Amino acid sequence: MESGEKLGQVTLTYETYGELNAQKSNAVLVLHALSGDAHAAGLDKEGVAGWWDNIIGLGKGIDTNKYFVVCSNVLGGCRGSTGPKSIDPKTGKPFGANFPLVTIGDMVQAQIRLIDHLGIEKLLSVIGGSMGGMQALQWMVAHPNRIRSAIPIATTLKHNPQQIAFDEVGRQAIMADPDWKGGNYYGGKVPARGLAVARMIGHITYMSDASMAEKFGRRTRENKEPFKFGADFEVEGYLRYRGDNFVKRFDANSYLYITKALDLFNILNGHQLSDVFKGLKAKVLVLSFKSDWLYPSYQSQEIVKACKLAGMDASYCELNSTYGHDAFLLETQQETHLIGNFLKTVANGNGNGDHKP
Repeated sequence: MESGEKLGQVTLTYETYGELNAQKSNAVLVLHALSGDAHAAGLDKEGVAGWWDNIIGLGKGIDTNKYFVVCSNVLGGCRGSTGPKSIDPKTGKPFGANFPLVTIGDMVQAQIRLIDHLGIEKLLSVIGGSMGGMQALQWMVAHPNRIRSAIPIATTLKHNPQQIAFDEVGRQAIMADPDWKGGNYYGGKVPARGLAVARMIGHITYMSDASMAEKFGRRTRENKEPFKFGADFEVEGYLRYRGDNFVKRFDANSYLYITKALDLFNILNGHQLSDVFKGLKAKVLVLSFKSDWLYPSYQSQEIVKACKLAGMDASYCELNSTYGHDAFLLETQQETHLIGNFLKTVANGNGNGDHKP
């Protein structure tokens, strides 16, 4: 780990879509955001569609008739990969808060092991939004010879104070819940109230003023609670619903670890902007959204500037959307066109064409 600590056997849960061609040159690594997981496309056993199902699949933006798509749950997560709720072999109990500090760099190092395991020497592309975009940037810096292209979406070179502040409030909500018990709540009552509040705070930042006005306005709920401070407005009920649902599928400790990894991320790491991507030959497409106030467009423009200063082939597109930060999950029609054409250009650029296994 970048912290100097060590993990023994590590499990990394992943899904693949499409087929790897004979040259092993058509692999695309898709990287998920904070609360995502390995299930990026298709339907799972319960009939739930992947979080980017509108982008990944036959004839879609990331066409599985052409590309071999891989998506893994990050190290430190709670959806199959090794994380705080995993068993510590030294104690036979869940790690809890004894789990080592995780960084975006650690997540990518685990992904490198996965790509090696699959026998892939060089990825056609790494693609991700939000935290997934940070992982794509980490690939660009740490493993420039293992990728031919990258698509960072709605992300940043480093968190600004406001972004860190929102994450800290969420973490404090979890740790203030008496059921958190210093991270040692496994086998007992989970800190549901704290995690639900953390998710509510986060979800507000994922939307925009326009999207909230359109979705909720000041409409009140039909079935109001007989309590002075009940959820009278539609937006209040919605946030409570999102918070309660999140508790059912996510681990509070993983939320603490992953948000801390976001805050610690700094691709500059003391370097000048012009030196960050020096020597990188990958082709890059950077996407942002005008209504995204969590990761505003100026942060994406900084990425493009760093690429251009390094003499890279970099393109930038700022998309019109009222969805806020969530736009990278929702504006699939625009993203399909941009990502599809970009991948086709990268594939053709090395003489490999549009591979059909």
